[in-house]
Amino acid sequence: MKKEIIAGSVALGLAAIAAQALRCQPLETVPYVDLKKYVGAWFEIAAFPQWFESGCTFTSAAYGLAPDGGIIVKNRCIKDNKIKIAEGRAYVADKTSNAKLEVQFQWPFKGKYWIIGLGDDYSYAMVGHPNRKYLWILSRRSTLDEQIYNKLVAQAAEQGFDVRKLVRTMQGV
Repeated sequence: MKKEIIAGSVALGLAAIAAQALRCQPLETVPYVDLKKYVGAWFEIAAFPQWFESGCTFTSAAYGLAPDGGIIVKNRCIKDNKIKIAEGRAYVADKTSNAKLEVQFQWPFKGKYWIIGLGDDYSYAMVGHPNRKYLWILSRRSTLDEQIYNKLVAQAAEQGFDVRKLVRTMQGV
């Protein structure tokens, strides 16, 4: 019995070390994002809970290209039976891939928005932060095929995200 407890403790310790090692690795983005295909409406399928989305349901985002090359961001959700809207701007931080953006809702604060998963047809996306504290799974529709969702969750775990923190977003029936 004692050997099993020790073996279990060692296995748990090794798993924790492996997870920490993954979190220390650079976050990999998709190779390239065509921003003209990426803009448009997105529905939040699941995310790590954040204070700025607390109590939100029916969460979505709309992105549009700005004349200066930036991206207009309009996030919305239903909170306390009211529509809550947050408007901001995103800027491409890596012009080679277009996969690393910086989003700003309030000056001077910017957040990293790295596209780490993307459907070939731009029907779904996964966005994270290199510190692994932020993660969103997005879809062009209010639902996402379960196989695709599971694939994205596995990919996020492989990149060092603690996917146990993922919470599905209520999008309605």
